[in-house]
Amino acid sequence: MADAPARPEPLDHIAAGSGPGLVLIHGTGADANSNWGPLIDVLRDRYTVVAPNLPGAGATPVDPAPIDLDSLADRIVATARTAGLERFHLVGHSLGAALATAVAARHPEAVTSLALHAGWVRTTPREAVMFDLWTHLLRTDPALLARHLVLTAMGPDLLDTLDEGGFADLTAGFTAMLDERILGQIDLDTRIDLREAVGRITAPTLVLACADDRIIPPHHQRQLAAAIRQAAYLEVPGGHGLPFEDPARFFSLITAYVDERQAQART
Repeated sequence: MADAPARPEPLDHIAAGSGPGLVLIHGTGADANSNWGPLIDVLRDRYTVVAPNLPGAGATPVDPAPIDLDSLADRIVATARTAGLERFHLVGHSLGAALATAVAARHPEAVTSLALHAGWVRTTPREAVMFDLWTHLLRTDPALLARHLVLTAMGPDLLDTLDEGGFADLTAGFTAMLDERILGQIDLDTRIDLREAVGRITAPTLVLACADDRIIPPHHQRQLAAAIRQAAYLEVPGGHGLPFEDPARFFSLITAYVDERQAQART
């Protein structure tokens, strides 16, 4: 008798609150708390919120092999089910948006609604060169990578307000987040290709773009929205790091969308 296939292993995660399910997937170099902590605090009074830590984040070990997008998507669903969620609203930022896209394509029965910020369908040579630069700098000069990320991830509305001390503080914050445990996440960024997956998404979807995103520019989000049935596209001012540069505005957009979809799911 053939061995049964191994069940996907749940990820380390934050679980909080009660009510309908909501799963939040963080981006490269962040973790569940740094990306989503304030939103979890706001929504835990009416949702069961689950925020996984991707390999190399939180207490989730680094994956010894190159991270497989589909396998990690299955682990995210296993994490949600460990917390008692069979269906859930799903939100992702950056790499988390790519993973959320894969989850919604592979497990359409589980996803009530989908919200994708700074997502993309396929990594192009431009992004591949950028991610390779991240890898090189992380291995050789993390502080220099932090300075690069400050200038490319944050939008001009924030950068134009910073003095020398503000830049130093922001750079120090980025530097503290960076270590070689996230190299596998960056490698996965270089290999994103969701062209066959996007057509399988059935959940109502919000694709949220930031007009000043210099890491995953808005044309990627427009392509993503065009490829997903029932997708609405919204472009707002700000940079790739909107969850960090203006969390109140970012989280209000996400909260409004999830609440609207939850209200519609009840009818």
